[in-house]
Amino acid sequence: MNRKKAAPVYRVSRLAQPPVIDAVWDKLTWKNIPALKVVNYMGAKPDHLPLTQAKLAYDGIALYGIFRVQDRYVRAVARQHQDCVCTDSCVEFFFSPGPDVEKGYFNLEINCGGIVLFHFQTVPRQDQRALPAADLRRVQIAHSLPKRVDPEIKTPTTWTVEYRLPVEILKRYRPVAVPEPGAIWRANFFKCADATSHPHWLTWARVHRPRPDFHVPEDFGILVFE
Repeated sequence: MNRKKAAPVYRVSRLAQPPVIDAVWDKLTWKNIPALKVVNYMGAKPDHLPLTQAKLAYDGIALYGIFRVQDRYVRAVARQHQDCVCTDSCVEFFFSPGPDVEKGYFNLEINCGGIVLFHFQTVPRQDQRALPAADLRRVQIAHSLPKRVDPEIKTPTTWTVEYRLPVEILKRYRPVAVPEPGAIWRANFFKCADATSHPHWLTWARVHRPRPDFHVPEDFGILVFE
C-alpha cells in the first residue's frame, strides 16, 4: 500500500538586519541559514534534474527568499511581469500565510531573468487574482542572469534569484499577521522549465498527482517561524 509521507518542515530564521537583495547566495546573511532541496519530480523522471536549493528568512515587516539552481538548458523569454514564466527556467514559492490552506494561497513565480508572476487564489486555477503593478513594484527582485536568455544556454550554468516580500501587501487578499516565533504557514517550493529543451517539474514537498500540477495546496509542506 502506498502511504502518503508526512509533510516536510522548514524552519524559517528570523533576521536581525535585512539583507541586501543582490542575488548573492554566499553572502553573510544567508551563510548560516540551512537550505532546503527541491528534489522530488512530477511525471516521468526527467533526464535533467537541476540541483535546486532555497532559503527563507523573515523580520518584522517582510519575508526574504533566495534560490540557487545548478542548471543546464536555461531559457528566459517572458517579457513582462504576469507573463507565463513557468515555460522559462523558473523557480516558484507557493504559500498560505497561516496553517489553513482553504483560506487561500499565493503563487510567486520568478524566471531566471527576474520576471515575476504573482497570483492569489482560494480555489486552485479557478479564482486567480493577479497582483496589480503597484503591489509588484513593492516586491524587490534580484537575479544573476540577464533579463532575457535566448537562445537557450545548454552548458552547465548556476543562477540565483533573491526577493524581498513585504507582508503588508498580502493583507489585501486575506488576513495576514506579521510572523512571530512559533507561527505556522504552509508552502511548497518548485523548479520548472516547461518549454525548454529538457522540461522538468520539481518539488520540495511531494505532490500526490500523476501528472505535473503545482496547484495542490493540501500537499504543501510546513513552515515554522523561529
